[in-house]
Amino acid sequence: MAKKCTCGCGKGSDQTKLALPELFGSNVFNDRLMKERLPKETYRALRQTIDQGTALKPDVAAVVANAMKDWAVERGATHYTHWFHPLTGFTAEKHDSFISPTDDGSVIMEFSGKQLIQGEPDASSFPSGGLRVTFEARGYTAWDCTSPAFLKEDAVGNVTLCIPTAFCSYKGEALDKKTPLLRSMSAVSAQALRVLKAMGNTTSTRVTSTVGAEQEYFLVEKEYYLRRLDLITCGRTLFGAPSPKGQELEDQYFGAIKDRVSAFMKDLDVDLWKMGIASKTKHNEVAPAQFEMAPVFTTTNIAADHNQLVMESMQ
Repeated sequence: MAKKCTCGCGKGSDQTKLALPELFGSNVFNDRLMKERLPKETYRALRQTIDQGTALKPDVAAVVANAMKDWAVERGATHYTHWFHPLTGFTAEKHDSFISPTDDGSVIMEFSGKQLIQGEPDASSFPSGGLRVTFEARGYTAWDCTSPAFLKEDAVGNVTLCIPTAFCSYKGEALDKKTPLLRSMSAVSAQALRVLKAMGNTTSTRVTSTVGAEQEYFLVEKEYYLRRLDLITCGRTLFGAPSPKGQELEDQYFGAIKDRVSAFMKDLDVDLWKMGIASKTKHNEVAPAQFEMAPVFTTTNIAADHNQLVMESMQ
C-alpha cells in the first residue's frame, strides 16, 4: 500500500520508507520552515503577531507570502486557496494560480502579501443564519496566521497551497465556524488571565486552550455501500437489524487489526503525518467494521482545522 510521492519533493518513490521525523509535516509551512526561509526580523514580527495578536504589517506579509509561494512551487504547487469553514459542515476553497502575465506574452509566478492576508470569495450561496439576503453576496477571508499553511495533493497529482482563513462579512459578522472559535479562544484567555492575576500570577500574558478530537469511523466494502441508499444519501444507517445491547462483540473491541484495515490505517497515517497531524492511536472499536483514530492534542483552532482534514482524508 505504499504511495509514490506526487508533491515534487524528489525524495524517492516510497513515502512510507522515509524516516518519520522527515515525513512529518513535510507538506506544512511550519515554524521550522519559517525560521529557515524568512529574514530574522520578518520571522520575529510574524511570531509576535502569532503569539501576541499584534497587527501584521504589509511589508512583513509581502515577505512571508513570497517565501510561502517559493516553497509551494518547489513542491509542485501551481495554485493557492483561502481554505475556510462555512456553515455547511465542510470546508470551502477557491483556487487561484500563481501566474501573472507579463508584457512579452509570458508569465511569472507571483503571490503578494495582500493575496495572502485577504480574499473575497462569493458568499451568496453559503448559509449565513439569516444575517443577510442572497444578493448581498460579498464575503471576506482573512488569514489565520496561527494555523500553518499546508499543501494538499489530489489523486491526479495536483498540489495546492492551502491558507487557513476566517470568513466574515464586510461588517465583521461571522459567516463561518472559525471566526466564533477564534473569538471564544480570545475570550477564554482574557478571563483565565483575570483568574491567574487574582491568584498572584502577574507574568502570564496568554492562556491557550487545546483539543484532541478523536475520530471513530466505519469501513464498508464499496460493493455493499453502493447497495445502501441510506448510506449514500445520509452517511448513516436508517434501516437494518437493531444493534446488540450487551457485550456480544467484545472480541471486536481492541481486537487484532485485520490486514486490509491495517493497510488503510497505514495510508491514512502517512497522509496525516505529511500534513503535520499527529495521528497517535488506532484500534478496533466496539461495533463491527468500526475503528478509531486519535491524534495528540494541539491548539484549539489548529485542532479544528486538523479535524476537517482528518475527515476529508478518511473519505
